[in-house]
Amino acid sequence: MNVPVASGKKRASLSQGLETLLSGHILEGRLRGGEQLPTESALMLEHGVSRTVVREAMSRLQAAGMVETRHGIGTFVRGSALSLGAFIDPATISIINDSLAIMEFRISLEVEAAGLAAQRRSLDQLAGLRALLDQIGQPAVSVNDRAALDFQFHLSIAQATGNHYIANTLLNLGEVIIPRSRLDSARLFHAEPLHYEQRMQSEHEQIYQAIFNQDVEWARATMRLHLRDSREYLHQARQELMS
Repeated sequence: MNVPVASGKKRASLSQGLETLLSGHILEGRLRGGEQLPTESALMLEHGVSRTVVREAMSRLQAAGMVETRHGIGTFVRGSALSLGAFIDPATISIINDSLAIMEFRISLEVEAAGLAAQRRSLDQLAGLRALLDQIGQPAVSVNDRAALDFQFHLSIAQATGNHYIANTLLNLGEVIIPRSRLDSARLFHAEPLHYEQRMQSEHEQIYQAIFNQDVEWARATMRLHLRDSREYLHQARQELMS
């Protein structure tokens, strides 16, 4: 099997995506403690990625304390992987710190972007935002796909500003701007997954309605509230972990 070699940036994105997918399976109980993960070759074939991508994803999972490798046998889900203590480690705290920095940057950029989008959005762009929200709200959407759709929603708002500098900034950062693309946000924030998703959906709906109504100040306010709340939850999670 010839798997294309990805660039460093793309490879990092692929390994992060695979890590998020597998950690989601573990946290949801689809992969249980003591259960063996598929082999490297099986993961390469199933997800169409290189061996390097698989190994990087496994390294991330090991650093998070979710899996362990038994040499000559394979990689297994750790029996304590579902406990918060096992999930949270220095690597996770580092991701939280990075996410906080990104959130500060997003507040400075996306609040104004929401206001500009409310002024300038086209009917086609509005329809695109509505379609994304409807997709995000589908119960069958996976954790990984939901993070990707979340990113597309925010990117679409940036594109609706008509300012390519704003849109390109988010596009270049990629899904890393979405905390749940790298963290189990619901678990960190002590929320039931369903309630967490409902809150996210409600906040997105408010942003959409403001843009729909071309209410510039409301669009800014709803985006600020959405991003500020996420920042505060991340800050609280970091304090709990470091106390």
